[in-house]
Amino acid sequence: MSPSSDAALHRRGLAITGLGGLALSFDIPLIRSAGGEVWSLLAVRSLSTFVVGLIAWFVINRVFRRKISLIPGKAGLVVGLFYGINSCTFLLAVFNTSTANVVFILAFTSMFAALLSWIFLKERPSNATLVTMGAMVFGVGLIVQDGLESGHLFGDAMAASSAFLLASAITISRASGRDMALVPLVTAIFPAAVALLLLPAGGFAIAAPQYILFNGLVMIPLAFFCLATGPRFLSAPEVGMFYLLETILAPIWVWLVFAESPTAQTLAGGAVLILALIGHSLWQMRSRAARAALPCPE
Repeated sequence: MSPSSDAALHRRGLAITGLGGLALSFDIPLIRSAGGEVWSLLAVRSLSTFVVGLIAWFVINRVFRRKISLIPGKAGLVVGLFYGINSCTFLLAVFNTSTANVVFILAFTSMFAALLSWIFLKERPSNATLVTMGAMVFGVGLIVQDGLESGHLFGDAMAASSAFLLASAITISRASGRDMALVPLVTAIFPAAVALLLLPAGGFAIAAPQYILFNGLVMIPLAFFCLATGPRFLSAPEVGMFYLLETILAPIWVWLVFAESPTAQTLAGGAVLILALIGHSLWQMRSRAARAALPCPE
């Protein structure tokens, strides 16, 4: 592949993954807007996503005549299981700790992805990625300078599990080189089955189901489709960094919708994260463009 083609694919990866991170940032606000019992919300969210995955698979294969697997091989199954378990741990985190704690801990997805890729794929993060990760840790530290809230150990552990599961799914997707775009959508049937078994005796308990339906039918499929496609064009740490858009934007949406004003430190930390992401992306595009401009060896 020529350097110019490589740069174009990298730009495409940045656009796709950035859209996915933006869509994911609406997840927690929509869950909170729906209100209700955790297993009811997980069941509706996951079943809706599963239906969209099947529809997308039918349209891509039958309408666009592009062959794509629902679950590409054993790697796809493992990735799907990680995404499915992540759905459970994420909802449990949202219900058992604060929004700030959840998004702070999930910010370490990129760090986990970098470490896993370094260990298992021998992909040493570039110096630019390592510097960016350091800046992001600093930014997150500003947001939670007062420390994690006490008494939320279980919720914090679930959030940490989600970060590790996402990083593992990204790393395996990168290693396989297979198209995993539909995997997190169709394997949503796994957490849906678990949630249906654990529903309360009275059945579904959701105050405003339209919000969780919109989340499951539109935002989550869009987010995971884009983020699962990202590893085809970007390294695992780069994809992991776009999960940080949720860290940056979710508190802003919560502020706008629920009037929970972020502190000056939160705004400062968010600014550091945004600048780090933008700076890293611009550096990578400039480096690839420079390599593309070099004459090809004879």
